[in-house]
Amino acid sequence: MKKISQISYLAFLILLAFNFSSCKKEKGFSKGNLTFSVDTVLFDTVFTTLGSTTEQFKIYNNEKKIVNIEEVELMGGVNSPFRINIDGISAYLHKNIEMPAKDSLFAFVEVTLDVNGQTLPMIIEDSVRFRTNGKDQYVKLAVWGQDAYFHNLDFNEGIWPNDKPHVIYNRAYVDSAKTLIIQPNTKIHLHKNSMLFVYKGTLKVEGTKENEVIFQGDRLEAFYKNVAGQYYGIYFQESEPSTIDYAIIKNGTAGVHATGKNTSNSTNVTITNTQILNHASYGIFLFDRSKVKVENSIIAKSGAHGIFVLQGGTYDINHCHLVGYGKDNQSAVIGIKNYYNGFASGVNGNITNSVIYGTQRSEIAFDTVNPNNDPTFLNIAFKRCLIKLEEPSTNSMYQDGIIWNENPLFTNISEGKYKPLSSSPLNNAASGAYFLPLDIEGNPRDMSTPDIGAYEF
Repeated sequence: MKKISQISYLAFLILLAFNFSSCKKEKGFSKGNLTFSVDTVLFDTVFTTLGSTTEQFKIYNNEKKIVNIEEVELMGGVNSPFRINIDGISAYLHKNIEMPAKDSLFAFVEVTLDVNGQTLPMIIEDSVRFRTNGKDQYVKLAVWGQDAYFHNLDFNEGIWPNDKPHVIYNRAYVDSAKTLIIQPNTKIHLHKNSMLFVYKGTLKVEGTKENEVIFQGDRLEAFYKNVAGQYYGIYFQESEPSTIDYAIIKNGTAGVHATGKNTSNSTNVTITNTQILNHASYGIFLFDRSKVKVENSIIAKSGAHGIFVLQGGTYDINHCHLVGYGKDNQSAVIGIKNYYNGFASGVNGNITNSVIYGTQRSEIAFDTVNPNNDPTFLNIAFKRCLIKLEEPSTNSMYQDGIIWNENPLFTNISEGKYKPLSSSPLNNAASGAYFLPLDIEGNPRDMSTPDIGAYEF
């Protein structure tokens, strides 16, 4: 009996092994291959030493059985500037990844480039090899790399070269009694929270009509094209007379911040023929008795105020577009508050031949005090302007032919085109007494009947 039982038990084990083998064979791996959402992962231009955003692609198993991915290899290996993450694991080589039938995986790719010393952009390529069932398939990786001049808490003077972009981390300083000149066609990219900081020094931005100086964030991917708040801005503290001509300053927190008066009590910064666009808070922020002059310029799409005066200051604005339309705009284009932390200062301000318009009911907001009832403490005037104000005012600060609440009829607000149409009320409505000979595009103005704003139609 014992011998028969042993034979029966042995037969049972053989049968069990056979059934297990048959079951395993039925669930065996597919002999098919993979498909991918793209054949090339292409990055936008990336600065050397500055990592990219993360790109992704999908890997598909369209078979009815499990696919065993024998290897996933970044062909450049440890020397590749690219990094790949699959199923939450970052490595240059992955092995034996099982993908269930009709399933997919995400692959994430990043890149960081080394400094190369070249002035022109270069293309860097690599590929990812997928081996399944002895067959190799590839997804290509490509990035445009751009070398740059990098600034990180450094002190600057003289002339910045314009053969490569400049990238600012933290702060780039122009110190006391020093002068920095920025040439036409210079591209300046600022990292998150960074700024160009002018402390008791002088900045000269010398763009031209065809070769503006551009200030923007250091993320060049298409997603960031119109994202505000990517960096702080240009900061003038008690600066000596500085100039910004033909610049485009976009996508920061505060485009230009001027604080404190200088040794000669003269204008801190003069801004001409410049566009200050899409800032998270302010286009121009004047604080603590600073002085700013702005001509032939466009300040648009600020999250808070286009012009904000806090604790007093002096401004002279002529032939400008001061317009709202910011995505998150909840405030008037112009905000004036002459006190802060219990201290109040006077405000001296002229806005002439300019359009002040946007999506708010009123595009001018005041919060002012005059502790000693000094008639000269608040010296504010608007002359020959088109102004949006919920209730047209008879206050004496509004002088010389104000146009109230008429649509300026810009060409295309959604595309940021603020040139007036032929039927615009801005046309021929400015005063020749305050006119500037040329508009922002270099076109001559009609001396007797110029147009309100930065453009001469």
